[in-house]
Amino acid sequence: MRSLKIACTLAFLLLSVAAPVNAQQAGPRPSPGSRINNARTLTEGGNFTEALSILRPLAPDHPDSPEQVDVLFLVGLAALGAAQLPETPESERKDYLDEAVGAFHRILVAQPELVRVRLELARAFYLKRSDGLSRKEFERVLAENPPPPVAAKIRRFLAAMRQRRRWSGSFGMTLAPDTNINAATDAEVIYPTYGPLEGLPFELSDDARPQSGLGVVLWGGGDYEYPLSRDVRLRVGGGVSRTEYEERHFDGTSLHAYAGPVWLPGNRTEISLRGSARRSWSGGEPESHDLGARFDVSHLLSRRVLLRTQVSYHQYNYDEDLHLDGPRSNFSLTALWKATPIMSLEATVGLNREQTEPRWRNSSQSVGLGTSVDLPHGFTVGLDGEYRWTNYEGQGNWGLFTPPGELRNDRTRMLNLSVFNRAFTLQGFSPKLVLTHETRESNTRQLRNYERTRAELQFVRVL
Repeated sequence: MRSLKIACTLAFLLLSVAAPVNAQQAGPRPSPGSRINNARTLTEGGNFTEALSILRPLAPDHPDSPEQVDVLFLVGLAALGAAQLPETPESERKDYLDEAVGAFHRILVAQPELVRVRLELARAFYLKRSDGLSRKEFERVLAENPPPPVAAKIRRFLAAMRQRRRWSGSFGMTLAPDTNINAATDAEVIYPTYGPLEGLPFELSDDARPQSGLGVVLWGGGDYEYPLSRDVRLRVGGGVSRTEYEERHFDGTSLHAYAGPVWLPGNRTEISLRGSARRSWSGGEPESHDLGARFDVSHLLSRRVLLRTQVSYHQYNYDEDLHLDGPRSNFSLTALWKATPIMSLEATVGLNREQTEPRWRNSSQSVGLGTSVDLPHGFTVGLDGEYRWTNYEGQGNWGLFTPPGELRNDRTRMLNLSVFNRAFTLQGFSPKLVLTHETRESNTRQLRNYERTRAELQFVRVL
């Protein structure tokens, strides 16, 4: 494995100095300045630290001309070269890699279409062992259909990262103002439309009306993969999430753990099976626990298309709402298409079934579409929507609001708009604003219809 990584690294170092990704995306052009030309010569000759001493005073924070892009690109190449010198101490190596990442990132903030620069950024992340970010950038380069030798080297990098993967983790914090936390109808008085109570007014209590508030969501988790053989791993992990609102009864806490095998039958496919358990609390009181299994398959269909499927089955048991006890099954299929290095499209279909007590039993289907685009000046914009329809098999407590012989059915629409700026980072994370509008229409009408708008402030790792 070590020899493979060294060979790939040296090959990419030569590629960085000598060859563009393709003719249209040739990257930065030579600058006429004598100092820049001198620095270029030093870089090509392996005198990276001398080149950096010339380039650093010339490097702009926000490149707005081809010459400034040239300077930053050379800074990145020279810093990468210096990081790989055998005599470079480990502490300085990290600083050089951070400098290279920063230089390439500043170029892509202004011109996200420069595939050659994105290739070098991916390599810098790889050397930093930031494999998640490296994989993302390498896959974007593949979407541009680079020459076969370059594509082959990228796939070797991807394979090497997958083989060396051991620990992984995630954490996050979200501020979430919500106009309707409890997803309640906005009606103050409801009128049964069928049965002996038809037309009689029932005033909803304050607790049954929409509640708004500002929530804080914290979550974190991690897992470890223990290699059983070259192509089989044992994955063990867990996590925790916590939601808090001013009204304590909306607070929620969840703990989960999982374990199971992971198969890597080829460079394009990953299969996993995990058993999992979860414990949840609501309003500070125990709410439910579940136990089950999940099966995942991820397959790279082509250099641009990734398919993911997930099947899960869990048995839920509630502490108080015993009518909700029962198994829940889920199936989803997602196709991710990297149309270009700066734009991706995603489509998802899903099936869900809740086998609770017969009068509350239901099944639902959903479809979703989404896109994300990197724009100039550092902005990344995302837009996605979901449509879900749910059919109930029993009358529940809404029989007075549906026609005789007609069971409840809901139609839910959700639209998300997100935006963040890659140029603005805090310790490598960029604040991301997500706006969500959700509407549910039910044949129970006044009882289950609602509208809900919420905003989330998330943090996305970009460096």
